[in-house]
Amino acid sequence: MTSQFKCTYILSSILALLFLFGAKSVIAKEVEDDREFDYIKGSPKGPEKWGELKPEWAACKNGKMQSPIDLSNARVKFISQPEIRNYKPSNATLKNTGFEISVNWNNDTGSIFINGTEYLLQQVHWHTPSEHTINGKRYDMELYMVHESFDLNVQNRTTVIGVLYKIDRPDEFLSKLNKSISSLIGKKGEERELGIIDPNVIQAESQSYYRYMGSLTTPPCNEGVIWSVNTKVKNVSRDQIKLLKEAVLYYAEENARPLQPRNNRDIYQYFLKYPTSY
Repeated sequence: MTSQFKCTYILSSILALLFLFGAKSVIAKEVEDDREFDYIKGSPKGPEKWGELKPEWAACKNGKMQSPIDLSNARVKFISQPEIRNYKPSNATLKNTGFEISVNWNNDTGSIFINGTEYLLQQVHWHTPSEHTINGKRYDMELYMVHESFDLNVQNRTTVIGVLYKIDRPDEFLSKLNKSISSLIGKKGEERELGIIDPNVIQAESQSYYRYMGSLTTPPCNEGVIWSVNTKVKNVSRDQIKLLKEAVLYYAEENARPLQPRNNRDIYQYFLKYPTSY
C-alpha cells in the first residue's frame, strides 16, 4: 500500500467516523427535541416554561385556577353530599405516552354523577410522586381517574378523581398490570391490549374527599376541571413505583407538576353518608 493510498484511506476513515458521530448527534437531538414538554426543573421545556411553548398553552402560565394545589383542612368548607360512582368491566388498552402510563377504556365502563351530571370514565394514569399535597404533605404516588361529560350544555365537562398512595404493600390494580407495563419500558407511543379490566379493582371509594375547581395538570392546562381528591390514602410497593418510573422516558420519571397558587379558591371537604357505588 503506497503512502498516498494510506493517507487517503486514513482520511476517508476519519471523515466516515465524523459523519457517523455527527449523524448520531443529530438523531439524538431530534429524539430529545421530539418531546413537547418535560418535567425537568430549569429545562427549556420544563413546567416553568409550559405556558410559553405554544399559544394554546398560555393557561399554564396565566391561568388563575391551575392544578395541583395544597389541600389544607384549615381552609375548607365542610359539606355532606351523596355521590354515585357506578363502574363496570370493559375492554382496555395500556399506553406509554412517554410522560405517563395510562389505562384507556374502549367502551362504556361506567360513570360518576356530580350535581346530577353524568361523567363517563375514560382513562386512569399515574403521577410519581403525587401532584396534590394535603396539609403540605406529598405522597409517593397519585392515580387520576379522568371522566368526561359529552353533554354540550354542561359548562365543566371534565372531572378527575385523585387517589393518593404511600409506600407499603403492593397495589392490587397495578399488580394486574405489571407484565404489560414492563413490556412498554421506554417505548413511547406504544400500546398493549389488556382485555377486560374492571375499574372497581382500583377501590377508589372514600368516605371523605376534597373538591375544588382547577385545571388539567399537563399542557394545555385547560381550566374548568372538577377535582375530587380522596383523603383515604392507599398502599403501593416501592417496586411498583420503580416500574412506573422505568417505563416512561427519563424526563418524566418524576412527573409531578409543581404546586400552583390557590388564588382564593373555595376548597370543600365532603363527608359521604351514602354508599359511593352500587
